Amino acid sequence: MKPRILPVLPPYLLRTASSLDALPFRYPIFCSNTPSTLRTFSATSYRQNWLIPKRGHTQKNRKGRCRVPTGGSTRGTTVVWGDYGLRMRDHDRRISSQQLAVGAEAIKKRLRGERYRLYTRVAANIGVYSSGNESRMGKGKGSFDYWAARVAVSQIVFEISGELHEQVVRDAMRLAGNKLPGLYEFVKKGDPPVMGLTKMEAGVTLDEMKRPRVKLPAEVKAGRIPGTPSATA
Repeated sequence: MKPRILPVLPPYLLRTASSLDALPFRYPIFCSNTPSTLRTFSATSYRQNWLIPKRGHTQKNRKGRCRVPTGGSTRGTTVVWGDYGLRMRDHDRRISSQQLAVGAEAIKKRLRGERYRLYTRVAANIGVYSSGNESRMGKGKGSFDYWAARVAVSQIVFEISGELHEQVVRDAMRLAGNKLPGLYEFVKKGDPPVMGLTKMEAGVTLDEMKRPRVKLPAEVKAGRIPGTPSATA
């Protein structure tokens, strides 16, 4: 007779089951071959820190430039998971992880005691390096200083969902925007996306933004210039 292979009992069944009779199968809890730490299977990875990369400092990153969504992309400019959001309306910036943490802490302090959920749409995964003062040129890129995130123009930084009043969330987003560098605006779920600095509303379509500029004839161009015969006629 082959020995019976017993399945590993998840921890939540151990907590919820009041007796062995309530379990779907007989399981010897106090068994010598039972592992001391039981871990349920999960297809998702462990919770990652949005202020520090998972792999940490591996190689020196270039300074780079932030992505400007003006070539037909509106990704990251609308509220996806929450009900309200904080969107940058200034030019692209490189925000440090310390500044992002201060902005998130300002929201948490303002909404203390409320039932909500905070979503972060950016991650500080860019390493910033700096050299000492009065150092000669050609001595290398420098040592690691801090982690930062490249926030593009019109990109959502924070999102909030929950049973909250709109004015309360506006005040929390205002406090967070004052802590972060740049200019920000309050947006709600359902607001139109933004391409660059142009909001896709009032008849503005994506195809119209992608359409190349129409080349006007020379007579029409001359008519727009003040002082020309075509403009005065």
